[in-house]
Amino acid sequence: MALPHDPSWPRAGGWPQLAEAEGAVDAVLVGLGTHATSLSPTAAHSTPPAVREALRRYSPHAAAAPLAGLRIADAGDAADPDGDEAGAAALVAGAAARARLVLAIGGDNAATVPAALGAWGASVGSAGLITIDAHHDLRDGRSNGSPVRRLLEAGLDGRRVVQIGIQDFANSAAYAERAEAAGITVIPRDACEATPMHEIAARAVAIAAAAGGPVHIDVDVDACDRAVAPGCPASTPGGLSAWQLRQLVRALAAAPEVTSIDFTEVDASADAPDGRTVRLVALGILEALAGLALRAPAS
Repeated sequence: MALPHDPSWPRAGGWPQLAEAEGAVDAVLVGLGTHATSLSPTAAHSTPPAVREALRRYSPHAAAAPLAGLRIADAGDAADPDGDEAGAAALVAGAAARARLVLAIGGDNAATVPAALGAWGASVGSAGLITIDAHHDLRDGRSNGSPVRRLLEAGLDGRRVVQIGIQDFANSAAYAERAEAAGITVIPRDACEATPMHEIAARAVAIAAAAGGPVHIDVDVDACDRAVAPGCPASTPGGLSAWQLRQLVRALAAAPEVTSIDFTEVDASADAPDGRTVRLVALGILEALAGLALRAPAS
């Protein structure tokens, strides 16, 4: 269905390809449609184009952080992010070399590995990771349940990892013990009710950035309540609200230490008829850009 045109109400999205954007830009969108190693059946590779389309439903105007001054480009999609993970990481690295913030659209949570490694480059030893997730993602093997473990094995210091929104009945005792042994800071779901999102974000960034390296944010949308995220196979009743997620993403993206963010675990083909999960991801991207707009101008 064609959306109405109003010259006084511009639409978000529709950003030029990175190759067409000369010089440095503020933010770059990248599609990482991982899905082949998912623990549950998924068509998550259908999500990047669905999110791009959903962005057109929204305006780039935010009262406190207008996006009009940002230079935004789109690097397109990795051709085979499951089979050619190094190629996917290289696509992210190329985007990171030109931008202050890379926004990667998954795909399942396996996308976090090439997204983070591509953005960090040689800085993995001093890098930080913040996950918004119901799960620890410390499983053995290679799947959408193992990205945090794989990044630790790649050289990430567990003391620079913060996990926000971890839920009861969504993890095992063995993986909770593994997180503790690695030195990971866990901010459970109930703490997100007791503490404002901006305070949680500030604490998380202080921990993740303590070694002076770049910080990657993994937004696994299954941290949200199933009512707002039916397109996430593992979302549960009682997760974060859509508004909590949006607040948290904006607050995290406002930190200059944050150089990359991914949005994962959404299967556009399994979404509600109104597309609410895909729309939430689109709004998450806009919130991240609003956070970027709140930073001091690039020198």
